[in-house]
Amino acid sequence: MADSRQSDSASFVRRLWPSDRQAVLDYFSRLDGETRASRFMGHVSEAGIRAYAEQAITARGVMYGAFLDGTLRGLAELRPNAAGRSSYYLGPEAEAAFAVERAFRRNGLGAALFERITQAARNRGVSDLHVRCFARNGPMIRLAARQGAAIRRDGLETDGALHLEHATPLSLWYETIAEAFDFTLSVSRPRPDLSHGKDAA
Repeated sequence: MADSRQSDSASFVRRLWPSDRQAVLDYFSRLDGETRASRFMGHVSEAGIRAYAEQAITARGVMYGAFLDGTLRGLAELRPNAAGRSSYYLGPEAEAAFAVERAFRRNGLGAALFERITQAARNRGVSDLHVRCFARNGPMIRLAARQGAAIRRDGLETDGALHLEHATPLSLWYETIAEAFDFTLSVSRPRPDLSHGKDAA
């Protein structure tokens, strides 16, 4: 499988850091109404979106972004379902959430984000990873199924449950190298020029 962090490509996936706060705010602001509803499992106001985006980057867990030509176009979050014994360890059960801007789907961004999230979850002690979405969200359900998730429908909602293997010294070492690379990208890549206004969705 191709490395989703390749910097010589127009698209790449990396971990998001507090320095990415503005990119995260802009990303959530660009999401159309249907994508927002799918991501948050219901209607969210503009004020609600901004309040969520403001705290998401520092909330417990980890976030990854999919970039196209230097602009954040997809985002995945990994959040624990209960308190863990450290800031790194998330506990045995966690939930992942994904969204890609409508105009930039079908570019492999969702699959690349899913791969990084499952790696991060495994290394943080998660054995059962869940992805919840509306039952009508076919693309998300198919993505979870391709990653090996067991799909269970319950009325209007669907849960994808993925059982993860335990972390190994090799998987932990790989993530350490990957995140160092991600951090280097975050501080060295030029930022999009915001002087001409926000990108169109």
